[in-house]
Amino acid sequence: MDDSGDMFGSTPPEEADKPSAAELEAAGQSALFGDPVDDKPPFVPDSPATPKPAAAPPQATPAPAARPAPALSPTGDSAQPYRVLARKYRPQTFSQLIGQEPMVRTLANAIARGRLAHAFLMTGVRGVGKTSTARLIAKALNCVGPDGQGGPTIDPCGVCEPCVAIAEGRHIDVIEMDAASHTGVDDVREIIEAVRYAAVSARYKIYIIDEVHMLSRNAFNALLKTLEEPPAHVKFLFATTEVDKLPVTVLSRTQRFDLRRIPTPVLQQHFASICRQEDVEAEDEALAMVAAAAEGSVRDGLSILDQAIAHADLDADDAGGKVTAERVRDMLGMADKGAQRRLYAALLEGQPQVLLEEIDRQYSFGVEPLALLRSLMELVHRIAVIQVAGQADSPTLEEREAIEGWAQRLSAGQVHRLWQLLLKGHEEVRGAPDPLVAAQMALLRVLHAADMPDPGTLARQLGDMVLAAAPVAAATGEGGAAPAAPVVQIDWRELCEAVEDRGMLLTASIMRDWVRVVTLSHGNLRYAVAPGFGGDPINELRDALYAVTGQKWELERVEDDGALSLREQAGAAAAAEQDRIRNAPLVKAALAAFPDAQFVEDEQAPRSERKWSKSA
Repeated sequence: MDDSGDMFGSTPPEEADKPSAAELEAAGQSALFGDPVDDKPPFVPDSPATPKPAAAPPQATPAPAARPAPALSPTGDSAQPYRVLARKYRPQTFSQLIGQEPMVRTLANAIARGRLAHAFLMTGVRGVGKTSTARLIAKALNCVGPDGQGGPTIDPCGVCEPCVAIAEGRHIDVIEMDAASHTGVDDVREIIEAVRYAAVSARYKIYIIDEVHMLSRNAFNALLKTLEEPPAHVKFLFATTEVDKLPVTVLSRTQRFDLRRIPTPVLQQHFASICRQEDVEAEDEALAMVAAAAEGSVRDGLSILDQAIAHADLDADDAGGKVTAERVRDMLGMADKGAQRRLYAALLEGQPQVLLEEIDRQYSFGVEPLALLRSLMELVHRIAVIQVAGQADSPTLEEREAIEGWAQRLSAGQVHRLWQLLLKGHEEVRGAPDPLVAAQMALLRVLHAADMPDPGTLARQLGDMVLAAAPVAAATGEGGAAPAAPVVQIDWRELCEAVEDRGMLLTASIMRDWVRVVTLSHGNLRYAVAPGFGGDPINELRDALYAVTGQKWELERVEDDGALSLREQAGAAAAAEQDRIRNAPLVKAALAAFPDAQFVEDEQAPRSERKWSKSA
């Protein structure tokens, strides 16, 4: 029987040509992920038009042709996609967590003394390490050491099973939840029900809740009891950027750590270290720009640095893909440092044509008007700091010399006035329909106001002019050769009204009622006090005159009578008016006809406007 072999032992030719299940799976994996370098060539089915003979003598199989190895990614692993720097260099130990030394010291002391809180709250701006700190605390509490016998430590080993599993995000006892997508009571109820059960393999069951402020009010209320008295094996780690949205009842049940913004010099050093590890060359000025643009956030800075490295690599003419300050400036749309200095010099020197040309040039380079004003404000701020600190911190010698020169040339009042003008211009540009036109008008206003004296200086200059005019007038009056200078007369009544307008009512009343002016000139007052006033009002008078005139006065109390006070003058004038009326012939005749007649004031008029009747 010819077909007995097919039934009991031999394989039909058409079945022999079909691939096995293992070969099909290997071909599918190769199509999805690429061929591994050390594997056999993938299975290629033969053409059905050329069937193989059923039996063929064994022949020597030729060695397959050498294939080029697939190109590896920068990380050296062809199967792994590229990871951004913010994820690749996430801190794995507390020593790698930069800028948060006080918090690390507190946690180290708490672990060493066995005084671990049951709930921690990490708060701060974006990208300063809140979630990374929560994961590090989870590793520190559950680390068992390389030998499996260790306890909680501030320096987790990173090689034990709990450390590795937590770092890879697969530990069954470390539950990380995003409160932005789990905001309701049902999500919190799952936590409440799960905390009753002990940890499966770790020392503590840890719940990391990111953006905890997104939980609803009812969810917070449902969590309060468990958060106040959790089981001994449970720890809660909260992270949030808006701590003011958390209820006070939650804040009182947690140990709070405020993570700080990372200083710009620390960020610059950190980015330089990462560039060395990535074999990327970068200029110090470029890294300083990236660190300044990060605004204290490590994640923001690493994202900008990642973009800067990619931006440099796209330049075929730039050997090695060096990260330069010029390219970072173009990428961020920042104004050139030299352009900032030229623009600031045009403002101070009063060159409107140069100013407008420089604004148009920067706008054509892609610098936004708002960024241009911010750069000028930053320059003014640095000048003000140098005037106080006395030392410039600039990456280049040219910039340092320019800033130090301006700091010596300008007064503190001029610098502060420039800041106020630029700040007002910044607000106008932000809300203007045409930012470029608004920036031009704002900077032109700064240009014309740069040399104007401030109000205090102007008042002192006017006072000096008045004081200088008095001796000149006296000298020319004796010689008769020069024309007499105008003498500024000071009215005591006007000074009293000015003091009253400033809200110093009690001092104004003393000046009207009790002060008798002996001599009065600009900046000098000799006075006497009317009988009946206790004490000497010299301090009140000095403060009031300085407030209304802007200069210091020399006051002297004398025993001379001097002129009557304003109140006494008003009383004397009223008595003289009354005597004049009584001595009028018609009034005398009326009083003779009506001996009991009396003078009566007009009760309808205000007190300040009451006058004796002149008709009789």
